[in-house]
Amino acid sequence: MAKHVKRSVIPIYLIGVTWLVYALLFSLHTAVQFITCAVVSLVVFVVAKAVFPDKAYEIPGEPEKKAAPKEEKKAEPKSTGNPEIDALIKERDRALSEMRRLNENIPDEKISAQIDHLEEVTRKIIDHVAANPKKLPQIRRFMDYYLPTTLKILNVYDRMGSTGISGENIDATKAKVESMMDTITQAYDKQLDALFGEEALDISTDITVMENLLAREGFGSMNINNSAKDTKESGGDGIKLEL
Repeated sequence: MAKHVKRSVIPIYLIGVTWLVYALLFSLHTAVQFITCAVVSLVVFVVAKAVFPDKAYEIPGEPEKKAAPKEEKKAEPKSTGNPEIDALIKERDRALSEMRRLNENIPDEKISAQIDHLEEVTRKIIDHVAANPKKLPQIRRFMDYYLPTTLKILNVYDRMGSTGISGENIDATKAKVESMMDTITQAYDKQLDALFGEEALDISTDITVMENLLAREGFGSMNINNSAKDTKESGGDGIKLEL
């Protein structure tokens, strides 16, 4: 039942009567007289509201109106000043949100752990590029193909698993996805590693220079890991993922 309130009009009428009676009994020529009449009217109104209060009643069958909930304003992400990086961060948030949703739906523990890993690596890849915009071209293929295709594969796996039935097509597709997840996680790891190729080459050069300087200073053989000398510069497009 809807609750309604009927406001009493008697206090309003009494104000009009008060002014009429006051005008008949007293003159209204000065400001003091008008103020006095207004004060008397206010007293009459307060007393009348107490004597003739508003009435509340309910109408059967009519649903009660509820106040519309206030929409919470989502904080807009701060712009980096680079439209491409802003779009990249937005896509990161969308992809990570979708991974979390899929992870909650998929009960398989191994797949769940792999999704956790993909989420972590995806965040690291995009955060690193956001901090180093010049590396954006290195993850074009990752963003345009690997990431959306991974989400597509996992969505298909989720939908087939939610059917709750076993069939030739469903079982074969799920098995193929499960076998592909190891390759996908390796591809993501390789993409993240590739982003540090330039830094690895630079530090390799620094290590070589320092080794030569130390040798000239007579320090002899130092236990310095020389594996960095063999580091080859790699780009983000060097990942091969067979789907």
